[in-house]
Amino acid sequence: FLVIDLSAQRATLYRNGVVIAASTVSTGSRGRNTPTGVFIILQKEVFHRSRTYDDAPMPYMQRLTWKGVALHAGHVASYPASHGCIRLPRGFAKRLYGVTRLGTPVMIRA
Repeated sequence: FLVIDLSAQRATLYRNGVVIAASTVSTGSRGRNTPTGVFIILQKEVFHRSRTYDDAPMPYMQRLTWKGVALHAGHVASYPASHGCIRLPRGFAKRLYGVTRLGTPVMIRA
Protein backbone atom coordinates (compact mmCIF):
# COMPACT_ATOMS: atom_id res chain seq x y z
CA PHE A 1 0.00 0.00 0.00
CA LEU A 2 1.42 3.40 -1.00
CA VAL A 3 0.47 6.67 0.70
CA ILE A 4 1.19 10.02 -0.94
CA ASP A 5 0.98 12.96 1.48
CA LEU A 6 0.51 16.15 -0.55
CA SER A 7 1.14 18.57 2.33
CA ALA A 8 4.39 16.82 3.30
CA GLN A 9 5.40 16.03 -0.32
CA ARG A 10 6.19 12.52 0.87
CA ALA A 11 5.54 8.96 -0.30
CA THR A 12 5.46 6.09 2.19
CA LEU A 13 5.30 2.45 1.12
CA TYR A 14 3.83 -0.14 3.48
CA ARG A 15 3.86 -3.93 3.45
CA ASN A 16 1.57 -5.65 5.98
CA GLY A 17 1.25 -2.36 7.88
CA VAL A 18 5.02 -1.85 8.20
CA VAL A 19 6.88 0.99 6.47
CA ILE A 20 9.36 -0.50 4.00
CA ALA A 21 10.37 2.64 2.07
CA ALA A 22 9.78 6.40 1.98
CA SER A 23 10.79 9.32 -0.20
CA THR A 24 10.19 12.95 -0.98
CA VAL A 25 8.02 13.64 -4.04
CA SER A 26 6.85 16.54 -6.20
CA THR A 27 3.12 16.63 -6.89
CA GLY A 28 0.84 18.92 -8.89
CA SER A 29 1.43 22.66 -8.82
CA ARG A 30 -1.28 25.27 -8.30
CA GLY A 31 -3.97 24.91 -10.94
CA ARG A 32 -2.71 21.43 -11.85
CA ASN A 33 -3.42 19.74 -8.55
CA THR A 34 -2.84 16.07 -7.95
CA PRO A 35 -6.22 14.52 -7.08
CA THR A 36 -6.85 13.07 -3.65
CA GLY A 37 -8.50 9.74 -2.94
CA VAL A 38 -7.74 6.05 -3.20
CA PHE A 39 -6.56 4.78 -6.58
CA ILE A 40 -5.07 1.56 -7.92
CA ILE A 41 -2.18 1.10 -10.30
CA LEU A 42 -3.84 0.65 -13.69
CA GLN A 43 -0.82 0.34 -15.97
CA LYS A 44 2.96 0.05 -15.67
CA GLU A 45 5.70 0.84 -18.20
CA VAL A 46 9.44 0.98 -17.52
CA PHE A 47 9.84 3.66 -20.16
CA HIS A 48 6.86 5.79 -21.12
CA ARG A 49 6.56 9.11 -22.95
CA SER A 50 3.81 11.62 -22.28
CA ARG A 51 1.27 12.03 -25.04
CA THR A 52 0.10 15.26 -23.41
CA TYR A 53 3.34 17.08 -22.53
CA ASP A 54 5.65 17.18 -25.55
CA ASP A 55 6.71 13.53 -25.48
CA ALA A 56 8.29 14.08 -22.04
CA PRO A 57 9.99 10.97 -20.62
CA MET A 58 8.24 9.30 -17.69
CA PRO A 59 10.54 6.47 -16.55
CA TYR A 60 9.04 3.77 -14.32
CA MET A 61 5.53 5.08 -15.02
CA GLN A 62 2.67 3.67 -12.97
CA ARG A 63 -0.70 5.05 -14.09
CA LEU A 64 -3.30 5.94 -11.47
CA THR A 65 -5.98 7.51 -13.70
CA TRP A 66 -6.84 7.32 -17.38
CA LYS A 67 -6.86 11.16 -17.36
CA GLY A 68 -3.07 11.42 -17.07
CA VAL A 69 -2.12 11.08 -13.40
CA ALA A 70 0.79 8.73 -12.77
CA LEU A 71 3.73 7.98 -10.52
CA HIS A 72 7.05 8.29 -12.39
CA ALA A 73 10.72 9.22 -12.05
CA GLY A 74 11.47 12.88 -12.57
CA HIS A 75 12.87 16.04 -11.03
CA VAL A 76 11.84 16.21 -7.37
CA ALA A 77 11.81 19.74 -6.01
CA SER A 78 10.24 18.75 -2.63
CA TYR A 79 7.36 21.13 -3.36
CA PRO A 80 4.40 20.90 -5.77
CA ALA A 81 5.95 21.33 -9.22
CA SER A 82 4.34 18.86 -11.65
CA HIS A 83 1.37 18.96 -14.02
CA GLY A 84 -0.55 16.66 -11.65
CA CYS A 85 1.63 13.56 -11.67
CA ILE A 86 3.66 12.37 -8.71
CA ARG A 87 7.34 12.72 -9.48
CA LEU A 88 9.69 10.39 -7.65
CA PRO A 89 13.50 10.28 -7.36
CA ARG A 90 14.78 7.81 -9.97
CA GLY A 91 16.11 5.25 -7.48
CA PHE A 92 12.89 5.25 -5.47
CA ALA A 93 10.78 5.07 -8.66
CA LYS A 94 12.74 2.01 -9.81
CA ARG A 95 12.45 0.32 -6.41
CA LEU A 96 8.73 1.09 -6.17
CA TYR A 97 8.15 -0.22 -9.70
CA GLY A 98 9.77 -3.49 -8.69
CA VAL A 99 7.54 -4.12 -5.66
CA THR A 100 4.14 -2.97 -6.94
CA ARG A 101 1.77 -4.70 -9.33
CA LEU A 102 -1.39 -3.82 -11.19
CA GLY A 103 -4.09 -3.23 -8.62
CA THR A 104 -1.76 -2.03 -5.86
CA PRO A 105 -3.69 0.61 -3.86
CA VAL A 106 -2.37 4.17 -3.66
CA MET A 107 -3.91 6.68 -1.25
CA ILE A 108 -3.31 10.34 -2.01
CA ARG A 109 -4.22 12.63 0.88
CA ALA A 110 -4.08 16.36 1.46
